[in-house]
Amino acid sequence: LQPRLEGSAAIQKNADFGIGSGINNLEAGLRLRYEIEREFAPYIGINYSRLFASTQDLARSDGEDTANWSLVG
Repeated sequence: LQPRLEGSAAIQKNADFGIGSGINNLEAGLRLRYEIEREFAPYIGINYSRLFASTQDLARSDGEDTANWSLVG
């Protein structure tokens, strides 16, 4: 079981790309991996991502979700 945490931030706002200044997003997840052979190790997992600050405001104004769950594999 592998935990994952990733985030991003921007110094300046770029509305064309839907990016605000400051902390933009955070993504946290867990992946369960099984190594059958060194070259073949399938996994399945779940991620939660959320937008923050002005990036969240830009997404809301475009009618997009600001937080979501997803399955990965």
